[in-house]
Amino acid sequence: MNLESALKYHFAKSPSLTDSSRATSSETLTGTDVMAAFGMCQSKVSFGYAAFTGKMGLSRNDKNKAIKLLTQYGMRRCDKVAALRKLSPKIKVKVVQILAKFAFMDYSRSAASVTECEKCRGVGIIYAEKGVTKHPGIIRQDGKVIIEPWVETEQVGELCQKCNGKGSVSCACKDCKGRGTAVDQEETERQGVPVRKACKRCSGRGYERIPASKAFRAVRAVTDGISVATLEKTVKPFYEDLIQECEREETKANSMLKKVTSDFGDV
Repeated sequence: MNLESALKYHFAKSPSLTDSSRATSSETLTGTDVMAAFGMCQSKVSFGYAAFTGKMGLSRNDKNKAIKLLTQYGMRRCDKVAALRKLSPKIKVKVVQILAKFAFMDYSRSAASVTECEKCRGVGIIYAEKGVTKHPGIIRQDGKVIIEPWVETEQVGELCQKCNGKGSVSCACKDCKGRGTAVDQEETERQGVPVRKACKRCSGRGYERIPASKAFRAVRAVTDGISVATLEKTVKPFYEDLIQECEREETKANSMLKKVTSDFGDV
């Protein structure tokens, strides 16, 4: 059993009423066995299991736990980065926490993810001051104005064009629409059959990553001791390592779950 197939055990299922007897094979995993396997994974690879369940939205507590463990990992490694080593302890903790939060958000993204619309800030409506006609006025056919039009400036809400009023936008790549592949026009014309290749915009991921500049702007709001150039050169590799650490720990948790569910005696 892998982590993805274990998701179904986290959701309620309706009872199956049947007169046939259940499987009695010793190789069949029961619900108790599966729960024991989950407990073993949480004990052995707590970070990886919490990161996966937090990414899938199964538990907010696991998400916070994963960010906390990722912050601890970052604190153990941050002194290797000169720009972070020179910061005061309090500022250093805040900076690593910010980087850990953004790293986990980037790790949790997929083509099915949605994010808050930046243009309307999740409201779906954009308010702006515009002239509102209270009375059109009266104008004769010869053009003489009898009563002037009554126009007042008010806050008027308009539908956000970027999210179409939803307040959120999809994280899927705009070129491949989340598929990760696109049609290679040159090869298609040359071979006469549709030829697909990895999408250049998203590098085959199917979704757009969170720009590192967003995390750096949040860091700059906490401290001015790190310049933008330093963030790009020295802190960015550290930030990328935090993202990769989440993926490495998830791989460990997946391997542990497979091992536990395949042979209970060896663990």
